[in-house]
Amino acid sequence: MKQPSKTQEIVVIILGVILLIVGFLLGLHILWTIGIILLVVGLILWVLGAAGHAVGGRRHYW
Repeated sequence: MKQPSKTQEIVVIILGVILLIVGFLLGLHILWTIGIILLVVGLILWVLGAAGHAVGGRRHYW
């Protein structure tokens, strides 16, 4: 069985980091909050996917 790529988790993590930086530099708390949420969700999905656990009833969440 072919291993799925990890690009979706990485995209979510990178987007979270970008929003954190932009929110911090511009002083926009909503971007800061969304960035934190995306970063945490991306990291959790990345760790669960790497550990081989099913996420949301599926082996892979995408």
